[in-house]
This record gives sequence, C-alpha cells and structure tokens, in this order.
Amino acid sequence: MSQAASETAVDELLRVDDIEVIYDGAILAVAGVSLKVPKGGIVALLGANGAGKSTTLKAISGLVRAERAQVSRGAIHFLGQDTAGIDPSHRVRQGMVHVLEGRHVFPQLSVEDNLRSGGFVRGLSRQDLAADLERIYAWFPRLKTKRKTAAGLTSGGEQQMVAIGRALMTRPTLVLLDEPSMGLAPIIVQEIFEIVAQLNREAQVSFLIAEQNINVALKYAQQAYVLDTGRVVLAGSSEALLARGDLHDFYLGKH
Repeated sequence: MSQAASETAVDELLRVDDIEVIYDGAILAVAGVSLKVPKGGIVALLGANGAGKSTTLKAISGLVRAERAQVSRGAIHFLGQDTAGIDPSHRVRQGMVHVLEGRHVFPQLSVEDNLRSGGFVRGLSRQDLAADLERIYAWFPRLKTKRKTAAGLTSGGEQQMVAIGRALMTRPTLVLLDEPSMGLAPIIVQEIFEIVAQLNREAQVSFLIAEQNINVALKYAQQAYVLDTGRVVLAGSSEALLARGDLHDFYLGKH
C-alpha cells in the first residue's frame, strides 16, 4: 500500500463499499450504497422516509439480522476491519454504537438507570461508571435535573437525550444516530445537534446521522450522502449540497 493510501485508511473510521441488503431473501431494500466516515467527522445520510437510511445504519451496526435481512453484497469496514460475521455486541465493544429511530428507552427505569445500562456493556468499574455519568450530565445538563425521574415520564426531547447519553456511556468512537429530530420541536432539535457538535469537537466522537431534516443536518455535518430508493444519488460536502437548488426534489421524486 502506498503512503497516501495508508494515510487515507488511517483517516477512515468507517467505509461502506457497495452494499446490498435483502429482506426475507426477496425484498431489495438497499442497492449499492457506498459511503465513508472519517475519524472525527460528522456525516449526514439524507433522504425521504423509506429511502433506505435506517436499513443502511442497521446493516453497518449488524442489527439488520434481527429483522430477517442480510447484507447480500459488498463490505463494511470499521477501524480497517471487515465487520462480516462480527456480532453487534462486539461492534459496540469495538466502539460503534447505534441509537435507533424512535427514542428507545426503558420507560420504567429512572433516567440515571437508563444511562448506567450503557456503561454495563463495557464492564466499567463503579468509579469509572460514576465519572462517565458526570460527563454525560455535563453534556446534557437537562438530564441531571431529571436523573431520578422515570424515563417514560420525560419529554420526547429528553428521551432522545437519554438514548444518546446511554450510547455515549459505551465510550464509542462512532455513533450511528437515526432520525434524532423526528417528532421534536425545532428548538429541541437545535439543542440536540449542538450537543452532537460539542461531543464531536471536545470528545472526538464521530457521527453518521440519518436525517430527513436537510437544513439542520447540513448545518452540522461536514459531508452528506443523499439516498433515494436504496441508492446513493448525491454525495459531497455540506456546502456543495446546500448550494444546489434541486436538493428538495430528491425528497419529492422529481429528479
């Protein structure tokens, strides 16, 4: 490998090469998706509902297998290693964590116990768990005031923060974040994305964010890919994509 190629590989945290995902052995959901997430990057995966964003994230994290689907073609490399055959829980221990669409929390458990559950995956000591909790509360001060409240009784925005905070308790290098803005007020969406930017800047956490909200995603991401019917139809820097006049047409089937 040349020195330039070696440096590129070092800079790449995640590389997805031409993957195809099939459900139930018959339904093609993703067809030939390729993308890259550099170390320390925020990358957006844009597209309308049903474009294949969630399936792509689940293929990367390995959770697609739980839905009777498989990556039938292509390859996914994380930290330079082919992830084929690697269990999703092992991917978490390697530093990849997936925050699913829909703000999945344990509703009966307190906010703090939800957060603690993320730390158990890494087998942290009690001291490390306490230190990591304080870090989460520093990033999400709103959660500290609700630490003893049942997560199911908190607002939608707070539940999204719990889900992200729990993922951060695994000490990830890459967070796959699926539709963080869904169903939330614009001011809460901005608050969450500001925290994402802070985590990226201060803790060097990389993000691959599936989003329908074009403007907010491109405001915070450096690079973006646009999916339509399971294929990448546009890719480039956020500035270049924002400068296009036809980006919304890809969501309306007019391209």
